Amino acid sequence: MGNLIIANKEYKDLIQRIGRRFKQSQIKAATKVNEEMLEFYFWLGGEIYSLKEKGNEGSSLYQKLSNDLVSEFPDVKSFSVTNLKYMQYFYELYVSPQLVDSEKKTSPQLVDYHKMGIFSIPWGHNRTIIDKCKGDKNRALFYVTKTLENNWSRAVLLNFLDTDLFERQGKAITNFSQTLPAIESDLAQAITRDPYNFDFLTIREKYDEKELKDALMDNIEKFLLELGNGFAFVGREVRLEIGETENFVDMLFYNLKLHCYVVVEVKIEEFNSRDMGQLGTYMVAVNHQLKTDLDAPTLGLIVCKSKDNVKAQYALEASSQPMGISEYSISSFLPEDFKSSLPTIEEIEAELGDKY
Repeated sequence: MGNLIIANKEYKDLIQRIGRRFKQSQIKAATKVNEEMLEFYFWLGGEIYSLKEKGNEGSSLYQKLSNDLVSEFPDVKSFSVTNLKYMQYFYELYVSPQLVDSEKKTSPQLVDYHKMGIFSIPWGHNRTIIDKCKGDKNRALFYVTKTLENNWSRAVLLNFLDTDLFERQGKAITNFSQTLPAIESDLAQAITRDPYNFDFLTIREKYDEKELKDALMDNIEKFLLELGNGFAFVGREVRLEIGETENFVDMLFYNLKLHCYVVVEVKIEEFNSRDMGQLGTYMVAVNHQLKTDLDAPTLGLIVCKSKDNVKAQYALEASSQPMGISEYSISSFLPEDFKSSLPTIEEIEAELGDKY
């Protein structure tokens, strides 16, 4: 029997460290395998593109190539006709034909595409982007970057593709360039959207402001996802003492990327410039009462049903506080005769009145 005695706790710690290291190595290995596979798909897509450009086989090329590759590699499941077509589309989406010399067999360096991140997301994500971006390289790269930044599942990626996030991102009308330093202004603008998509809500068509805010709070995770990466929910109806009065911020968030509070006011009507006075007062109060020296200046955002862009821009130019104005959209509603299973306050009071 050996003389080395391992304490029970020390041994358990060792096993845990081994487990963590093994999982890390598995993740790294899987990531490396994914990158190597996608690099191969990209290369093969380029070869197929070159063959098609030379007029080889026409539409029958895919079937012939699939049959030959499956015969050569019977255990490999990647060489279906559909997948071979996607490999070609993958290549074509990111490589401009003008950059490819079919005679000299030259193309951009693969290292450039590694930097883009297209080999760092799963093949299923890439196929989804190929389907939805239809040859728009800039749009495709936007979604690749967002997938990597936010670790999106394919379902989340598809949701943002379907709601046109690329077209909405950073599009709010703001005065950030006039009220914030250049770098902070660019970052703040990037976190905005216009319009915000509230299609995840279940709400009546003739909703009021409270009902809309209640619905947003009932779907806070989806609301945060729509607001964008880095938003953390602080609270609703956050109490602020201003002078001798109590005031309540509709919705207060903190953005972890910008390191600042964000006051959000949701309005069910068209934008009205008087709303900015209230928002600005709340922002200044948050700066005085909640903001620390480590926090950047508070941002404000009005999300309204509609807006006149010129009127909104003029109103923002008149404000010294960093604000933005966006619209929201809801595509479907509950029937107007929909009745909640919960009684209203009025119904409860009427019921009590009958009994007492």
